[in-house]
Amino acid sequence: MLNLPSWLLYALLSAVFAALTAIFAKAGLKDVNSDLATAIRTAVVLLITWGIVWYRGHWREVGSLTRNNWLFLILSAFATGLSWLFYYRALQLGKVSEVSVIDKGSIVFTILLSFLFLREPLTLRVIMAAILIFVGMLVLVWK
Repeated sequence: MLNLPSWLLYALLSAVFAALTAIFAKAGLKDVNSDLATAIRTAVVLLITWGIVWYRGHWREVGSLTRNNWLFLILSAFATGLSWLFYYRALQLGKVSEVSVIDKGSIVFTILLSFLFLREPLTLRVIMAAILIFVGMLVLVWK
């Protein structure tokens, strides 16, 4: 078996499940309001994640979260919620292959924002990857 770093394995699994998310969502959005579909998805995610937290005993750590932890986790939740609402609406209106590629264009924004706010390095390799992702996105949506 390949000896992958654990972060890479988790990232690949994330990509596979993100692909399944798009396919299942598109199939499930037929004749359903996209906001309602997002709310159902969110409720299921809530149950799964809190179930894992309780099972592993991490619920005890809630009291140790700092004000900064709370602020950025709440901001992340707002961003996630808005992202999901817009994503489901886009899936309902467009082709899953096109919507998913545009959605993954968030990588370009993430690279830029991680440089600006987190001071992560912008290497030539990262810049080239961002450019290729952006160009690939343009090629797909160009009519």
